[in-house]
Amino acid sequence: MLFTGGFSFANFFVDLLTIFAFVVWFWLAISVFSDLFRRGDISGWGKALWVIGVILFPYLGVLVYMISQGRGMAKRSAERAQQTREELRNVVGFSTADEIEKLDRLKSSGAITDDEFARLRANLLKAA
Repeated sequence: MLFTGGFSFANFFVDLLTIFAFVVWFWLAISVFSDLFRRGDISGWGKALWVIGVILFPYLGVLVYMISQGRGMAKRSAERAQQTREELRNVVGFSTADEIEKLDRLKSSGAITDDEFARLRANLLKAA
């Protein structure tokens, strides 16, 4: 047995917290590495230093990266999401006019109210 006290709730709880901390670190490390390798504004040497830092000092490296690059991570993530939406719209053939026509049919059938129509139409026009 690993613990001299045998199986107890305290040992189980400590093991559970340890596994949770590892899973959280692993998830954050994947987020950091994916952001780091998608960046175009940092050199290969800079990326290598960040990777070494995260590997040598796991929790500290991830936290330092997230603190120092957090705003940039959020901005790059939003830009990637917007780019993906635009690519999907191009592939699927999304048209704002088609969507407004569908909304008009829903309004005519009574499925949505005039207020809902106006709100959804405004959202479509803002997204376009």
